[in-house]
Amino acid sequence: MKFRTVGCFLLLLILLVACAPEEGEERDEAMSLKGKWNGEINIPNQPLAIEMNLEDEQSGTISIPIQGVTDYPLSTVELTKEQNVIITMKIQGQLLTFEGNVKGEEMTGTFTQNGQQFPFELVKGEKKEKSEDEEEGEFVSLNTDNGILYGELETPTSAGPYPVMLIIPGSGPTDRNGNSPAFPGKNDSLKLLAEELAENGIASVRYDKRGAGKNQQAVIEEASTRYDHFVQDAQGWLDLLANDPSYTKIGVIGHSQGSLTGILAAQTSSVDAFISLAGAGRSMDEVLYDQLEEQISGDLLEESKVIIEGLVEGKTSQNVSDELQSLFRPAIQPFLASWMKYIPADELAKLSIPTLIIQGEHDLQVKQQEAAILQEAKPDAEMVTIDKMNHVLKEAPAERGENIQTYGDPALPIAEGLMEEIMGFLKGHQFISK
Repeated sequence: MKFRTVGCFLLLLILLVACAPEEGEERDEAMSLKGKWNGEINIPNQPLAIEMNLEDEQSGTISIPIQGVTDYPLSTVELTKEQNVIITMKIQGQLLTFEGNVKGEEMTGTFTQNGQQFPFELVKGEKKEKSEDEEEGEFVSLNTDNGILYGELETPTSAGPYPVMLIIPGSGPTDRNGNSPAFPGKNDSLKLLAEELAENGIASVRYDKRGAGKNQQAVIEEASTRYDHFVQDAQGWLDLLANDPSYTKIGVIGHSQGSLTGILAAQTSSVDAFISLAGAGRSMDEVLYDQLEEQISGDLLEESKVIIEGLVEGKTSQNVSDELQSLFRPAIQPFLASWMKYIPADELAKLSIPTLIIQGEHDLQVKQQEAAILQEAKPDAEMVTIDKMNHVLKEAPAERGENIQTYGDPALPIAEGLMEEIMGFLKGHQFISK
């Protein structure tokens, strides 16, 4: 639940530079930029899809599906006499740049925002097909009022029916495997968890958050997104599983933010067991302020405090410092307010089903006190701490730098002892017979 993952992916100002044509090429060849371009910024493990429609030398639009941005007007479209192209778009005073080359109908280069750089690729015409890796696995679908969602089904090799777990990912545009663009590389924590469950006779469904992976196109416009949308998605998946005779019992594993989502969904759905993985016990306003206090100070911290206090009272702030726009931009504030109204510990106390609270000893993002707060609210819940486990369920040193390195290593297995605790809990409550 690192605060940077709450929502820092809005594209704000774009500068596009394409190389001049090679010697011998005519100026008309450079004019081939006119038209529709589709592609992505290759943020590690979570590409960000974009679409540009360059109408002429002075105008054009950009669409960013992951943010619900459609045909936003570009500020300028300029072709220099050196046949470089400069395209700008200004929102909320931030600058982004694409600098690269155009060869035929392909445009490649480097995307830069706030000092971070990622490669980008655009092609003229239709969108690129998804990679084979994206399409691997068995998928199930869920119809919602806001588009179709897809989830990956992992089943044991033995004959069914089986018990099944719904695995709910954490905050930000996190995919079904537990990977987020907020951190470099893949960790595949939730994928590894699903595979371990299958080896122990338990099926699972895990799904990409809206705006990530196979559900990238099902994003809800940022200004209209509320936390209850997350809960409704989880409830939809639970209802789908409850109506499938392939499954004997249904459980929920919620990771990080997904813990609260799972708690709320389980309150009104048919669920036989709940497992919280690295879930907070306090409301998001308190957790967020603690995280900010470790990273900023002075006027920015005081401004953050005022904004957070306002959101708790249902008041939004329109004047936000540039340094805080990624976290507190006006469009996302209603979502934050809708999240802050829930106190996870209070919500957990409403559950009457077997509950297991799991916390990692070396979790940098969710402190061990959060698990204790959850357990205090529900004394009949079981609570365990996994030695050396960090936020992405891997064994890691306590030192921050080395700990974060594990976030980008999918070859690392999930922490020793995690599956033993999960299976012991499930067997102890007759979720699985063996």
